[in-house]
Amino acid sequence: MMKKKKVITRRDFLRGTAYTALSTSMGLGLSNEKKVRAEEKVKVVLIRDEKVLDPQGRINSDILQKMLDQGVSSLLEEENPLQAWKKLIKPTDIVGIKSNAWNPLPTPKELEAAIERRILEVGVPKKNVSIDDRGVLENKVFLTATALINARPLRTHHWSGIGGCIKNYIMFTSTPWLYHSDACASLATIWSKPMVKGKTRLNILSLIRTQFYGRGAHFFDRRFISDYKGLLIGKDPVALDALGAHLLQLQRIKHFGEDRPLDTTPNHIFEADERYKLGVSDLRRIEVVKLGWMDGALI
Repeated sequence: MMKKKKVITRRDFLRGTAYTALSTSMGLGLSNEKKVRAEEKVKVVLIRDEKVLDPQGRINSDILQKMLDQGVSSLLEEENPLQAWKKLIKPTDIVGIKSNAWNPLPTPKELEAAIERRILEVGVPKKNVSIDDRGVLENKVFLTATALINARPLRTHHWSGIGGCIKNYIMFTSTPWLYHSDACASLATIWSKPMVKGKTRLNILSLIRTQFYGRGAHFFDRRFISDYKGLLIGKDPVALDALGAHLLQLQRIKHFGEDRPLDTTPNHIFEADERYKLGVSDLRRIEVVKLGWMDGALI
């Protein structure tokens, strides 16, 4: 049974303080609590393994594959990982694995390989599977894809507050810079484009390493990288991003003793829910299934 967690609401993100998080956890301003309880919850799976990184910081491919398999099996309520993947992908599908190529913290190659391995085992021909990021608009597989798997690392971001599942689709537009205004509030509109709409079968936030703090465009500092050794898996990209933003906030509080502000607040997550109806951003409506090693999990 899950323990009651602190809830970070839209107001908390806007204010960006630990105090408002505490006040929310005490029930202030939650007049619609009964309504929230009555609404259906979105399921996401958090799985961690302390041995996925070796002492030199290298990813253990076998352990990562096992983590992915267990997470997807739990999400789809299937004991056999391949049977779980068969609920997501058909042999006749054309599958694009949308990765992230940002050099300091890319989608791990080991994760890309683990996803591709299961898709091929479902029966999808190799020629109908592709892994790409910045080249998706010219990629023949992505141009004709019937299914997408969205996989990227969780990190802070100069324009959007955080880089998560929602923002990972910005390369499906030829003018990504047009989505940077107003803290990237309109990112969710990309998900309604014909090349994307209705095609995403699974979202995976890589938490093997997370960047929980940053200032300025293209910021990277190893001091603010957490070896969290986890994956967050679900069908709802908004729910994953909301939980991911919450985790980054808690990591900042743990590291600094306070919630230091980012360059911008990740309001695009709430816009994706409230304006564009892409998914659920309310943490009270997200059911987190926890698997594996949970020391220092924070959430």
